[in-house]
Amino acid sequence: MAPAKWLMHWHPNPGVTLNTQILSEACGCAESLGGTKDGRWKTSIIFYRPMTRDGAGGAQQNQLADVPRELLGVALHERPGLYFSILRNQRLVLQADAAFSQVMEKLQSFKARVNLNFEGFQYQLGDFCLRIGKCVPNNTETLRGIMMEVEYYPLSSIEKSRAIMVDFFDIWQETLAKKSLPGRFIHVESNFSEYGLSDHYSFQHTAVQYATCLQQLMAAVRA
Repeated sequence: MAPAKWLMHWHPNPGVTLNTQILSEACGCAESLGGTKDGRWKTSIIFYRPMTRDGAGGAQQNQLADVPRELLGVALHERPGLYFSILRNQRLVLQADAAFSQVMEKLQSFKARVNLNFEGFQYQLGDFCLRIGKCVPNNTETLRGIMMEVEYYPLSSIEKSRAIMVDFFDIWQETLAKKSLPGRFIHVESNFSEYGLSDHYSFQHTAVQYATCLQQLMAAVRA
């Protein structure tokens, strides 16, 4: 089991362009609440698409039809030895060794299409850990989104920690509102039961939350 965690994404006001000032202001809020900077963190998500081969026969065409159209690979900062695969349409989350991504490439059934990094600073704040960061494509600095993790060390039960998380989020929003920034952080709850996950928080829960957060970030950017 792992400490309960919420992921939030930045939702800009209509017509407002994302910029790094918002990230700096959010980090400033963490420090104003008494947070102590505790290094950097980085989580990566890779979009995989099934590989197709020209001239495939009928049997192979039928096999390809059964292959999921999309697979998400998640490498979490707190578990570098593990790799999580998510099939969103099938509501499956799988945990494997970190070498799984290399196996995927060698099998040539799926190919990596997009690699996104979530990275930033970590803050210790009493019983809480805050991670505030940006979402950028691999090898570029093009800002795709801003997000944060809030982790509550004493509890691993999602339900038992809910009230504490809500109270902390309210305090955070009040502190951030003083900055008069053009937008706000939003928490969208993932439906963990659809993935067969229990109330006791695990790293698989975090992988699912990243998939949900990513959907929201992309929707906000398109809007």
